[in-house]
Amino acid sequence: MTLESLRADIDRIDARILALLGERMEKALLTKNFKASVTDGNREAEVLERVRRTSRCLVGPDFSGELFRRIIAESKALQSKGLRTVGFQGEHGAYSEMAVRAWEATAAAIPCQEFEDVFDAVEKGRFDAGVVPVENTLGGIVGPVNSILAYTNLRVIAAIDLPVSHCLLAAPGTDHREIRTVYSHPQALAQCRRFIERNKLEPEPWYDTAGAARMLSEENIPGAAAIASRFASELYDLEIIKEGIQDAEINRTRFFVLAREPFAGHGDKCSAVFGAANKAGALFSVLEIFAKEGINLTRIESVPDREPGSFAIFIDFEGSAEEPAVTRAVEAATASSRDFRLLGCYRETRL
Repeated sequence: MTLESLRADIDRIDARILALLGERMEKALLTKNFKASVTDGNREAEVLERVRRTSRCLVGPDFSGELFRRIIAESKALQSKGLRTVGFQGEHGAYSEMAVRAWEATAAAIPCQEFEDVFDAVEKGRFDAGVVPVENTLGGIVGPVNSILAYTNLRVIAAIDLPVSHCLLAAPGTDHREIRTVYSHPQALAQCRRFIERNKLEPEPWYDTAGAARMLSEENIPGAAAIASRFASELYDLEIIKEGIQDAEINRTRFFVLAREPFAGHGDKCSAVFGAANKAGALFSVLEIFAKEGINLTRIESVPDREPGSFAIFIDFEGSAEEPAVTRAVEAATASSRDFRLLGCYRETRL
């Protein structure tokens, strides 16, 4: 035990305290959907009494009581701001959270464990909106998300096209020559395969890029690094050993913003989905409709449908639902294909 090691332990504990404090604020913010007023005196008294009663050892009841009074006051202040809550899959620092902030910088970004959790929370009104990735220039479509999109009642109200730049992150003071293992999401590891092989690193799959960064900041793992975003390095106080380590120069991910109600403004792009037992025939008939109306399609993708041998086909096209050509094309496509459904017309932002 040395002064340096004790200080390193304190730094890791501080990071965990801040992460837990942030998580508590998120839960407090979500409670506004379940109560009539921001202030609940009985609940506040209950929390403070429990805190004082369970204070132990070096943390006295007076200190903990005052600390939690400040925390409760800050929670109430957050609830009063009327922040929009937006769910995303992963840990704080994920690329999906970067997309949330690019769409609405003041929104409260709430992490979810699975994509299904994002959809479910928005559908049930626990979140105001959700952000999910739909396609990547290197990895193609995000299958699990598109499979849910085929049947959800949610509407696409915006799209964010975001550049993805992977960084090699390590704990402060780490000698890059001692790094032997790198943690990250399997997709990120695959996108940085040549860098990993060139530096003779052992890839270790993790459930999330930002989750790997958080783990690295909380645990003292000798010779370990993580692949994640610059944003994650800032959140978890990690050093960037090298930036832009992905194998391809162009690496972008496109995200949809989902909500219960459609976009109220004038959009410039639309998304739709329809079913097809005969993929080629269904595609031809729909493509012909849009071609005759002079509408440019920007995306055509498919995922297996629930019925064997059938597909859910996604198309994106330029234009707005208010334009006569788009209205005619949607009406014709609805009549000539199975379960044609407009997911939304919206504005797309490319960063």
